[in-house]
Amino acid sequence: MNQLPIIDITPLYSEDPTAWPAVAAQIDLACREWGFFYIKGHPISTARIDALLDHAKHFFAQPTAEKLKIDITQTRHHRGYGAIATEQLDPSKPSDLKETFDMGLHLPAGHPDVLAEKPLRGPNRHPSIPGWEALMEQHYVDMQALAQTLLRAMSIALGIESDFFDTRFNDPVSVLRMIHYPPRHTASSEEQQGAGAHTDYGCITLLYQDAAGGLQVRNVKGGWIDAPPIEGTFVVNLGDMMARWSNDRYLSTPHRVISPLGVDRYSMPFFAEPHPDTRIECLPGCQDTLHPAKYPATTCAEFLLSRFADTYAYRRELETV
Repeated sequence: MNQLPIIDITPLYSEDPTAWPAVAAQIDLACREWGFFYIKGHPISTARIDALLDHAKHFFAQPTAEKLKIDITQTRHHRGYGAIATEQLDPSKPSDLKETFDMGLHLPAGHPDVLAEKPLRGPNRHPSIPGWEALMEQHYVDMQALAQTLLRAMSIALGIESDFFDTRFNDPVSVLRMIHYPPRHTASSEEQQGAGAHTDYGCITLLYQDAAGGLQVRNVKGGWIDAPPIEGTFVVNLGDMMARWSNDRYLSTPHRVISPLGVDRYSMPFFAEPHPDTRIECLPGCQDTLHPAKYPATTCAEFLLSRFADTYAYRRELETV
């Protein structure tokens, strides 16, 4: 249990539907034992990743005043730039040594959900960098499609309808994030980590990480193991929402980022989350008389907002306005 599994998902893109169950079984085992795994054989090109990295480095290298033109703390729907120490993922540690850019499904100001001030709904706020908006919006669509391909495989393993997740991911609240971790020597103290130990909030996360390393995952024995970058892969992990859906059959595993020594680290997680009104309650195949449902039903939006308030001071302030 010292190395995360690597799963080739190429068969999920073949014309042969009989190839799916074998991949679904590998994913199922990884979700039960780890809650983490790598995928290879996905359709996201190296050229796309290179372009995203170039844009991320350009954006984060800008003066702070320029980045703060899209300050995330000045929005109700959590879009834009998050400055260093805006987040505190581990309440026992100092705020995280990282800066971020967050975007989601773009809904224009005149959309009914936006006019109704529904949480986490609104327009994206992009920096004024040539080519940025088109690249990011296309990557968001492509990552959502990849996430839903993985979820279809999970539906086989979970014994639910093949389109169970697809029907719940119309107009999702998924988030594409760019993260810059400055080198460790810039930390405010030895206790400050790139990202404190935490579990993800939502359904599944797909992470691209550059060559700097630093991601660590907690194994079943409670020890931390490295999840090093592997070229051509994404790291996939499950969040608390999927753990609730599966009645803890699938694990939402703590992980953290130790800031690298002497280099900057860039990563791009995609957090796949359903429509905000989606009911999150125990799946039919994940409960029986010996294993009753552990968690009360909630909705995607209610659950995410409660977790955001734990992590972002500005979100707690919004809740009290």
